[in-house]
Amino acid sequence: MIDIPAGTVTLSDRRTSRRWQVGLDAFRIAALPVTQELYARVTGSRPSAAPGDLLPVENVSWWDTIHFCNSLSEQDGLLPAYRVHGDEVEWDRSAGGYRLPTEAEWEYACRAGTSGPHYAPLDDIAWYRENSGERPHEVGTKQPNAWGLHDMLGNVWNWCWDLYDPEVYGAYRVLRGGGWFDEHWSCRASARRRSHPTYRVDDVGFRVARSGA
Repeated sequence: MIDIPAGTVTLSDRRTSRRWQVGLDAFRIAALPVTQELYARVTGSRPSAAPGDLLPVENVSWWDTIHFCNSLSEQDGLLPAYRVHGDEVEWDRSAGGYRLPTEAEWEYACRAGTSGPHYAPLDDIAWYRENSGERPHEVGTKQPNAWGLHDMLGNVWNWCWDLYDPEVYGAYRVLRGGGWFDEHWSCRASARRRSHPTYRVDDVGFRVARSGA
C-alpha cells in the first residue's frame, strides 16, 4: 500500500462536458492491481479467463470486489469498510478496512502530480491494444508513476466505488484506467467507463484502497 497525500483533483466527463473539483483526505492505495494469486488466497476462487498467479484478476463484478475487500479486511484483523444489506452496500467511512478507491482518489493517485493524459509515455507504463498482444500481462512489469503505482493505465480497468450517473444509468458503477484490449484514447487519466455492478468482463479488475495514511 502506498500513502497518498491529501489534495484536490478536477474530474471531467466528455459525454456531458461537465467538470467538478473534489478535495481528498490522505489515503492509501495498492501499488498493484489485485492478482489472481491474492484473489484465490482470499476467496478460494479463480474466475479469470487468462490464468496466471501474477496476472491481474479479471472477470470479477463490482459485487465480487466488495466481498473481497471485506474478506481481506477480516483476514488482516481490520474493521470491514462495507456493510452489505441484501442488494445495498453502505460504506463505513470510519472503518480502516480495505475498500475500492473512489474515482476521485483513483484519478488523483493515477496522475501523481501530473496534468496530461498519461503520467509518462504510454508504451512505458501501460499494456494496451498496440503492445499487449491482446492479452493481460503480469502486474508491475511496466514503469510506475511518481508515487510508485504500477498499471494505473492499461492491463485491466479498475472498478471504483462511485455510481457513474444514477439519473441516467441507475446502478452502473465507474471503471477507470483502460485495459489490454483498449486503444490509446481509453488509457487516459481522465477516461471514464461504466458497467453494471453484476457484470464480469475479461479486461476488468480492481485494486484496493484504505482510508487514512
